[in-house]
Amino acid sequence: MRKLPPLNSLRVFEAAGRHLSFTKAAEELNVTAAAVSQQVRNLEDIVGVQLFRRLTRAVMLTDAGQLALPLLGDGFDSLAAAVDKMRAHESSGILTVSAAPSFAAKWLVRRLPRFQARYPDIRIRVDPTLGLVDFARENVDIAIRFGPGNYPDLRSDLLVQENTTPVCSPQLLAGTHPLVIPDNLRYHNLLHCDWGYTGGQQPDWAMWLKLAGIEGVDTSRGLTFTTEALALEAAVDGQGVALANKKIVENDVVSGRLVAPFELSLITGYGFYVVCPEATAEVFKNAVFRHWLLEEAHGTARNGS
Repeated sequence: MRKLPPLNSLRVFEAAGRHLSFTKAAEELNVTAAAVSQQVRNLEDIVGVQLFRRLTRAVMLTDAGQLALPLLGDGFDSLAAAVDKMRAHESSGILTVSAAPSFAAKWLVRRLPRFQARYPDIRIRVDPTLGLVDFARENVDIAIRFGPGNYPDLRSDLLVQENTTPVCSPQLLAGTHPLVIPDNLRYHNLLHCDWGYTGGQQPDWAMWLKLAGIEGVDTSRGLTFTTEALALEAAVDGQGVALANKKIVENDVVSGRLVAPFELSLITGYGFYVVCPEATAEVFKNAVFRHWLLEEAHGTARNGS
């Protein structure tokens, strides 16, 4: 245990010794000159040594005061540096984000430069995975999960609502059975995505076709992928028709790589949520990234960019 005088008395002495003036020290510390004088006297009483010689219009350090002043200055510099490191730890470092591969590739990655421009000291590490993150065991700060959004003991904010529609290569809009009406899906390969999601029923072709009122289509045929990104690449290549969230494929649609031939969308009540433990939700890097994600999602909803 360090037996030290009150920190405030040491701080007042250091300011007065640096300025060699109780008045200037009072201005720096935003107190009165009388308060500075009292704090210095209290310190002298505690250490049992006179630190200043009081002259008529000035003060001078005693030998003891001169010996102590530079050490105290170094000490307060070290304290300030320690506080800066605390703040730097909150506002910089590596932020690990776990996200579904398709969401990471199609929605998140192309937006990250905007976050980096705003917070250049925070380094982003993206971990594309379909597995649920165990925050207690894994080195993950933020997760983006697809599901209903009710995660016990976790902060959960909706980013993108599930809004699923068929997408395909523009070349499938022509030919013998062009995809201009939903019924023509029976003549095309259906591309499936099986995430292995266990938190509820994921959107699939049977659900969309039932919503569209289409019967007699064999929904078991076609290729199945374990990531939506692969299914979408197959669709871009003209291998069939995939189901995708409109927000996930918006860039592919704008660029002409994909088209969404039908207006009808499947809305399940699920969505992509940004999730983190309540205990770390307000840590600086977590909070600013979460808020930025929500800004991006809301901005997308407003302007389609």
